[in-house]
Amino acid sequence: MKSLSAFLALLAPVQAGLRFPCSTLTFQRLDPVVQPGSLPASHVHHIVGGNAFNATMEGDVGERASCTTCQMSEDFSNYWTATLYFKHPTNGSYQRVPVVPVQPLLGNSNGAQGGITVYYTQFDLSKDNLNKQAVKTFPPGFRMTVGSPAASSRPHVGLTYQCLSGNSRGAEMSDFPTKPCTGGIYTTHHFPACWDGVNTDSPDHQSHMFNTINSNGFTNAPACPASHPVRVPQVTYETTWDTTKFNSMWKSGAPNPYVWSFEGTGGYGTHADYMFGWKGDSLQRAMNKSECFYDGCGSITKQAMATANQCTVKDMVGEVTTGWLKSLPGTM
Repeated sequence: MKSLSAFLALLAPVQAGLRFPCSTLTFQRLDPVVQPGSLPASHVHHIVGGNAFNATMEGDVGERASCTTCQMSEDFSNYWTATLYFKHPTNGSYQRVPVVPVQPLLGNSNGAQGGITVYYTQFDLSKDNLNKQAVKTFPPGFRMTVGSPAASSRPHVGLTYQCLSGNSRGAEMSDFPTKPCTGGIYTTHHFPACWDGVNTDSPDHQSHMFNTINSNGFTNAPACPASHPVRVPQVTYETTWDTTKFNSMWKSGAPNPYVWSFEGTGGYGTHADYMFGWKGDSLQRAMNKSECFYDGCGSITKQAMATANQCTVKDMVGEVTTGWLKSLPGTM
């Protein structure tokens, strides 16, 4: 996919869904979905969203948070992915790869610091399809994951890597780029959009959801099956990992030097977690709106990113996750 602005210009005048930045909240070894109560969890995550984030999170997260790093001021959800590290090809030491805001930033969202861009789409990028199937948003306590650090084969559609160069994002790939990227490495995580309508979680954190998307990108979501009949917004994360300062250390012809924070040297282990935390019916109001554009769907108040950037959480693990490290946190 080329730049998002160029892509949107090719679409019909109607666009559907929310698109907004969330600055980085913290980098810590915490995972209240897969490893609730573990302090620390097994590997470092890059986390954005509300300040209710903790090792254990139950119930209505939106009611407990007092601030959020997201532009949408009523969104106290938490969004997180594994963290990308550069592994030095000579001495084997590791350095955490910085995160920069996804470009272009839309809707007066300049000032985001690191973080990710979040989407909630009703059907695809250009239409909402609400006349055929309404979109129901998630209940308090809802959480889900996509992908797995244990994956050893090609991930399902929607989990991709792209090699940034100038204004181009390059082709969508299922594994890390095989050569240095002049603009960084771009990762995308599309979550399923069909829910069983009953369970806010499942033992594997995925079985209560069902994926009907059969190609990468923001494509049409086919009808939900009887087992998972409830159409929910398709949640998507986009992250730009600024690998540029490591390019000179990646010698021509050498293998990919990037690893995920669980020592995942292949791209197949990419994964992400989601915990719903919107205030009241704020997200439902937006998803009920037809032909809604990306800056709030006319119903959600946006906050300045300078305000969002002031939202923090304490260091609950107390370990160094950046600088040159002899080993990845949690792997000693």
